[in-house]
Amino acid sequence: KVFRDERGFFVETFRRDTLARLGVDADFVQDNHSRSRKGTVRALHFQVPPGQGKLVRCARGNVFDVVVDLRKSSPTFGKSWGTELSDRNHLQVWIPAGFAHGFCVTSDEADLVYRCTAYYDPAAERGIAWDSPELEIAWPTDTPRLSDRDRSNPTFDEYTGPWFP
Repeated sequence: KVFRDERGFFVETFRRDTLARLGVDADFVQDNHSRSRKGTVRALHFQVPPGQGKLVRCARGNVFDVVVDLRKSSPTFGKSWGTELSDRNHLQVWIPAGFAHGFCVTSDEADLVYRCTAYYDPAAERGIAWDSPELEIAWPTDTPRLSDRDRSNPTFDEYTGPWFP
């Protein structure tokens, strides 16, 4: 719920009992905050099993947020889903372990805040190419700002690392 008045707004961004009612019973151990410029694509990142769950929200600006199912036994394995997250709609996305995550900044700047269920482990980090044709993601840019790492990620079909069960 967002409470707005002439001064601005107030919103509760984390409440364990509400998330549990929605099926998210997670023990969060780390918070992250990223700031990115318009046209930046950070994608598609995940940690290999046992993985890392993330509760993601856009605290400032606007992004197109994407998740990809990496669970081999899932009927939606290899399927992507995207939505807008912004400081106006105050939506959050729960990304369980077993999904890759990415986003594209559509405002001048955007701040994304992540609440994570596992500590960041560089040895467990993997990525899939943001523009993997198999995933059919309708990114809102054709010329993204990418990190060197994101430029060199394999496509979904080329990825040979471990999948989730």
